Amino acid sequence: MTTPRAILKSTFGFDDFRPGQGGVIDMIMAGQNVLAVMPTGAGKSLCYQVPALLFDRVTIVISPLVALMDNQVAGLRANGVEAACIHSGQSREANVAQWRNVASGRAKLLYLSPERLMTPRMISAMKGLSPAMFVIDEAHCVSKWGPAFRPEYAQLSELKTDFPDAVIAAFTATADEATRSDIAQTLFNNRGQIIVQGFDRPNLSLAINSKTDRKAQLADFMESVRGQSGIVYALSRKNTEEFAAHLVAAGHKALPYHAGLDAKLRFDTQERFMAEEGMVIVATIAFGMGIDKPDIRFVYHTNLPGSLEAYYQEIGRAGRDGAPAVTALCYGLDDVRMRRQFIMNDGAGDDHQVRELRRLDSLLSYCEASTCRRQVMLAYFGEDAAACGNCDNCLNPPDMIDATQPLQCILTTIEDTGARFGQAHVIAVARGADTQRIRQFSHDQTKGYGAAKAMGASYLQGLVRQALASGHIDMDIERFGALMITDKGRDVLRGHEVFKCKDIIISAAGKSTDRKRAKPKAQSNLSKQNQELLVELKAKRMEIARGLGKPAYIVFSDATLIDMVRKRPVSPEAMLDVSGVGAVKYERFGAVFLDVIKSAGQA
Repeated sequence: MTTPRAILKSTFGFDDFRPGQGGVIDMIMAGQNVLAVMPTGAGKSLCYQVPALLFDRVTIVISPLVALMDNQVAGLRANGVEAACIHSGQSREANVAQWRNVASGRAKLLYLSPERLMTPRMISAMKGLSPAMFVIDEAHCVSKWGPAFRPEYAQLSELKTDFPDAVIAAFTATADEATRSDIAQTLFNNRGQIIVQGFDRPNLSLAINSKTDRKAQLADFMESVRGQSGIVYALSRKNTEEFAAHLVAAGHKALPYHAGLDAKLRFDTQERFMAEEGMVIVATIAFGMGIDKPDIRFVYHTNLPGSLEAYYQEIGRAGRDGAPAVTALCYGLDDVRMRRQFIMNDGAGDDHQVRELRRLDSLLSYCEASTCRRQVMLAYFGEDAAACGNCDNCLNPPDMIDATQPLQCILTTIEDTGARFGQAHVIAVARGADTQRIRQFSHDQTKGYGAAKAMGASYLQGLVRQALASGHIDMDIERFGALMITDKGRDVLRGHEVFKCKDIIISAAGKSTDRKRAKPKAQSNLSKQNQELLVELKAKRMEIARGLGKPAYIVFSDATLIDMVRKRPVSPEAMLDVSGVGAVKYERFGAVFLDVIKSAGQA
């Protein structure tokens, strides 16, 4: 009988499973339902693709995006696996042909969206097939607590009733404990295993920047990653277009992407990003979930995401190939007010709002952390970790200062003005500014007026941001972001507690500045000769991929090309020993790459 390991080698060209894959596959083969939480790049797809090839009945894969389905199917077909997908992006004739492949038993995997699957007609047709397994990809979409909840995914709860004999296997890289419990209850009534392999992505560098000038800060960051592929996230459609134009003017290959663009333009933009080297997409969160591009070298956020889970999911699109990648987030107090406004106005119940506000607070704590960021992030997901040495706090530890007196000035002003005003007005009063609004409310007559005159506005903004993250100050969204004093803050105001925070460095221009940012780039230990061969192999891969109309990694991944360079195979047998070269891929592409290697000569 064929084994999972035999399928892994003969079909996918790998000698060994990655950590965690074998255990999940064993559970599925034993007929157990499973929710697997595995970090991006850990190889979730193989965990269900390998069992699907061993089952005697079809496996149904539920996927959220057309692009993700198409790329997964293209990758399987490149390895000689007959797979099908049915979606609205194809003609009716094409969808009918795909269904016939499944009904005849030729295709072992069928990819569908939840909307397409959960219709009475499709469910009835599925019962005739009696699927062996349902796979729910991006399973955090199932949970009402997840960072990307989609109501259509909630209907998947019916599968356990309609198909009691099928294995249900769910996969995600993003789920805290509450989300995991909700997914397991929804999909299989907790009758199954929850496997948490881990959340650590040590190849990602982590950095947070306080907002001063978003465009200038973005331009500075982009110089450190010039020529590399990456994603810049912006909050609004308008900003995606403005920032993309700004980057193009600076000589970058950049395109905007948001839900308001024509569907064909979005598709073409995504295809260019997948196929071309050095492309930068400036996007809203509409872009990303279906992007299976291994060599994204950076993710930059121009605004605060909604939660630490959402941030983890978005930065997880970088460095899927395991090579170093850079992530950075730029945010200010206006982001905090806006995010809280979104939560309060989303129409959800009180329980959901409280949970989302707590999640936002956790993200703020991460942003204002003075210790290793990776430790803070992993602790949120329930993991312990040593200091990473690959975040801004590890590389440039911040100085901690006693800021009790400056914070008392702010707290006094909040109290004197009735806790009815936002940070801009509070800081203006504390600094003794002369504005029409201050005179209107007679705030120039308060005892705290001008108490912080010697302190710059940017310094005080940084102070308020840290006090908000530490829980000394709160924000009343119903009163347009008015600052309020918490019990912790009152202890500082009364002199019962000391307030320590990260030192806030002010530039000559009077703006808070970020500590010198580490600018890691993907390093290669290849010799100059091998690097030249790698360039030739990538050029050949791009030529083939363009001919196929598919992303380059569908042909061979970067990791496979690097293994070719190191092993320099000169025979079919040696090429089949390269990681990621299976029998079918060798038949389709192997000889061409062998010719490139032979022409380059021996090292």
